[in-house]
Amino acid sequence: MVLADGAGAPLGVLLEAAAPAEVTLLQKTVQQVPWDLLDAKPERLILDRAYDSNAIRRDLAACGIEPIVPARKNNQAATHQDGRKLRRYKKRWKIERTNAWLQNFRRLVVRYERLTANYLAFIHLACALITLRRV
Repeated sequence: MVLADGAGAPLGVLLEAAAPAEVTLLQKTVQQVPWDLLDAKPERLILDRAYDSNAIRRDLAACGIEPIVPARKNNQAATHQDGRKLRRYKKRWKIERTNAWLQNFRRLVVRYERLTANYLAFIHLACALITLRRV
């Protein structure tokens, strides 16, 4: 899982098995980011439909982060998302672009490393290279 800023630079990365749902990994991903080294916490967090959970919305709002998540068709309780806030969802392509930048590194597309620590080190190296290219 990758958390990126508004320009698409990766801020935090979480490496987990493929089995857990993305909703359960959001809190860990947000905690991976060194917020004390950055200027401030984000005002908004744009997420896709996989993160549509009332508990996620409540937890992010408690942290002072506005969740921008389109509601699933079967979620009738997601009432605080109106059309004006969801217009920002159009900027979701920036995280998709960041994922595409990470896929440009052949070593990350297919996991050759046996140890998770080595693979995570390559992910961090790729994120550093992406960030350096943006500067």
